[in-house]
Amino acid sequence: MATTREAGLESKIFGALLFYILTITGLFVLRRTRPDLERPYKAFGYPVLPAVYFAVAGLCEFLLLCKPVNFIWRRKATV
Repeated sequence: MATTREAGLESKIFGALLFYILTITGLFVLRRTRPDLERPYKAFGYPVLPAVYFAVAGLCEFLLLCKPVNFIWRRKATV
């Protein structure tokens, strides 16, 4: 069973990744809807690098969501 410290860390990581995904989504939305807007800096590797980051962060979110389910399934299988 996960300790309280591990569960707290996982929930913080989940929240941080969720907001990183929202930030990247905002980047894509603004580039699509407001292409004429002046940009103070350029996004490095746009659109490939943000898309790769979005995919990897989404995968991490999915794995964090599935971890408790896998733990329960394994526990029921051994009992």
